[in-house]
Amino acid sequence: MNCLQNLFRSYAVQFHGFKCSPRKPLPCSVNMMDGMNLGDAPQSMEVKATSESEGGKSEIYSHNMTEAMGAVLTYRHELGMNYNFIRPDLIVGSCLQTPEDVDKLRKIGVKTIFCLQQDPDLEYFEVDIGAIQDYAKECGDIEHIRARIRDFDAFDLRMRLPAVVSKLYKAINRNGGVTYLHCTAGLGRAPAVAMGYMFWVQGYKLSDAHTELLSKRSCSPNLEAIKNATADILTDLKKELVTLTWKDDKCSAVEVSGLDIGWGQRMPLKFDEEHGTWTLQRELPEGRYEYKYIVDGEWTYNENELVTTPNKDGHVNNFLYVVDSDPNSGYGAVRKRLTGDDPYLTKEERMKIMQFLESYPDEEEYTEN
Repeated sequence: MNCLQNLFRSYAVQFHGFKCSPRKPLPCSVNMMDGMNLGDAPQSMEVKATSESEGGKSEIYSHNMTEAMGAVLTYRHELGMNYNFIRPDLIVGSCLQTPEDVDKLRKIGVKTIFCLQQDPDLEYFEVDIGAIQDYAKECGDIEHIRARIRDFDAFDLRMRLPAVVSKLYKAINRNGGVTYLHCTAGLGRAPAVAMGYMFWVQGYKLSDAHTELLSKRSCSPNLEAIKNATADILTDLKKELVTLTWKDDKCSAVEVSGLDIGWGQRMPLKFDEEHGTWTLQRELPEGRYEYKYIVDGEWTYNENELVTTPNKDGHVNNFLYVVDSDPNSGYGAVRKRLTGDDPYLTKEERMKIMQFLESYPDEEEYTEN
């Protein structure tokens, strides 16, 4: 196992103990089902169910998704499983809800169900994953696989992507047929993993994979996470120390969310009485990170640090870039190209990634946090 594989494998245990907090809901105005025209597309399917309580949960989930992903998207769990064929042998969709959904997928040639959900995702919508797995095993002609990625977390997606795509690649080679790739809504994690597979394995340029995906399904994969994961495989992944500062000696608590821990978690800043400032020092791998401060429970941003342009809802975050400080590093140009506007892989780079995926050890049971 090379050092990069070891870094990816050890990443899963590094964030225990951080405080989790729900995101604040925001209004949504676009319905993903309507935008997909599911009833008109021959390679799409919508299965309806009704539940008032599920409708409320869907609204909350959609609000959180809108805020976290920076795109106005809606998921309606009560309408049942929805999906789109991205390629003849690859489907991206929402989560299975009952064992009966396994039969629906078997009828269209699915041989692998590839689930990216974590246990809290399943518990939120009261999905009995055990019953679904047991039924798939009983069928004998379809395999259910889990490769978990934290929802709404670009850094977790970046760090998990190599292991997950390796697992997907091996499953597709083993089982053949059609693969059903899903997260909860099928709008973030699953499209991103599909793009990673298309970019790394199937020979697409990333921009072409993105265009192909969006032509089939309205979704919002995180391109920066895919770009950085690609560069991580092909370069010597280094960390740099960064310092965040909030100047206010009147408040009682300052936290930060985002960065490499996701929007569902927070880290406290330490107060320096002598200078009247709150600070956080953290080592981060190269890349771009967005974050926000929480001051006495109120979400805000620091006007003295880099800020994003307002999104459609007027929300602004802080952001920072982490770059290799070693001027003698030979990987700077490669990472710059792979994280630029139109990244591509040379023949040699693609071969290196394929060797990486094939040799990546089967991961042990993934520890959620």
